Amino acid sequence: MATSLSADSPQQLSSLSTQQTTLLLLFSVLAAVHLGQWLLRQWQRKPWSSPPGPFPWPLIGNAAAVGQASHLYFARLARRYGDVFQIRLGSCPVVVLNGESAIHQALVQQGSIFADRPPFASFRVVSGGRSLAFGHYSEHWKTQRRSAYSTMRAFSTRHPRSRGLLEGHALAEARELVAVLVRRCAGGAFLDPTQPVIVAVANVMSAVCFGCRYNHDDAEFLELLSHNEEFGRTVGAGSLVDVLPWLQLFPNPVRTTFRKFEQLNRNFSNFVLDKFLRHHESLVPGAAPRDMTDAFILSAEKKASGAPGDDSSGLDLEDVPATITDIFGASQDTLSTALLWLLILFTRYPDVQARVQAELDQVVGRDRLPCMSDQPNLPYVMAFLYESMRFSSFLPVTIPHATTANTFVLGYYIPKNTVVFVNQWSVNHDPAKWPNPEGFDPTRFLDKDGFINKALASSVMIFSVGKRRCIGWHTKMSSHFLEAERGSLFSDSTDPQEILLL
Repeated sequence: MATSLSADSPQQLSSLSTQQTTLLLLFSVLAAVHLGQWLLRQWQRKPWSSPPGPFPWPLIGNAAAVGQASHLYFARLARRYGDVFQIRLGSCPVVVLNGESAIHQALVQQGSIFADRPPFASFRVVSGGRSLAFGHYSEHWKTQRRSAYSTMRAFSTRHPRSRGLLEGHALAEARELVAVLVRRCAGGAFLDPTQPVIVAVANVMSAVCFGCRYNHDDAEFLELLSHNEEFGRTVGAGSLVDVLPWLQLFPNPVRTTFRKFEQLNRNFSNFVLDKFLRHHESLVPGAAPRDMTDAFILSAEKKASGAPGDDSSGLDLEDVPATITDIFGASQDTLSTALLWLLILFTRYPDVQARVQAELDQVVGRDRLPCMSDQPNLPYVMAFLYESMRFSSFLPVTIPHATTANTFVLGYYIPKNTVVFVNQWSVNHDPAKWPNPEGFDPTRFLDKDGFINKALASSVMIFSVGKRRCIGWHTKMSSHFLEAERGSLFSDSTDPQEILLL
């Protein structure tokens, strides 16, 4: 028997199909939400959860938000996400470490794991890829750095003769700097001290490294030193040329800046190479080293000859120019920045300036310049220097690190080859350690008897810690700091010779 269909049957069937589809979609959404919640709970139970962080935008990640004051941006994120968090710069995930505990756990307790450098384009340019500061962590790198540290320390502070040479160069340049500043502001003229300070510091390092200095009006030397700030921006944390490498594929300001960076590195390397070749040709066998370049050449030649007593840990001769480039370039850049901060702070806090001058007048007098032996008798001057470093944190974020293995920091999983930024500023401005951290108060470093509080001084982080600590830290600070470091939270590296290079 045929079945008769009413006129509205197709509409009923169609309506039923729509209801079924809607219910199916609703159940699918509920199931997906339930599954997502279950997976989230399972992920949170695992000990290897990744660090939290802000939402990254497509293509650029968080690069637009970092800005020039990256340390302040990181500090704000740390208040929201904790001392270990993750951002994304372009397609590059970056873990940022803030605070004493996280940085100590990473750089000191796991020094070897956090000792590498990222494979950034700008890093490969410096010193033709042979740079200590920017080179990859390896057995060759460790040997190169141990030798550089030993030679540099022997020629700067370890022996009385070399210590006297360093002190003599510094005092002579201090006299010249004062004369230049007085001459250029004669008659009440406006004076920007930046260039004279940069030249003065570079001259001290030139005298130490090459045995010569330059006039403050030397055009070639001024041109060589004029790109310090540009160099720092290019290799610093969050440099666009490194985290957005596709910007090098077409004309734009970032590519132009990078090409200038390549040229200034060639100029700087050629300057040092010329000095090296002249020293190598004129070096008299058996003679005492005239400067640090001589000392490095002698160390390399001793290693090459297999002389008795050689432990084969010296530099290879081909590594000497790059090592000298690191020492000359990095030291004069950081020290000139520090000195400019001192001038700013003296101007901003005239009462502090007056107290520093009063202590100098009492201990040193006006008939001579201060010397290294005066340091123990100048507690307020040293307190001023410690507070200046803490307050300014003139190197707020270190050169980027990279991990050599999978690891954990404060319970968060960090994979091998992860780029790591270290926010030193967060340690120096932690309100839990420094009451009123945004206030400038040198007396915080003095104990009740008016002497330096060495334990507190050791808490200032400015030259990084761990295996990438700055190799010149011992020449940049006083004997007070050296003593304080021996008991510092940051000093328990497995190898005392390996707490170097920032």
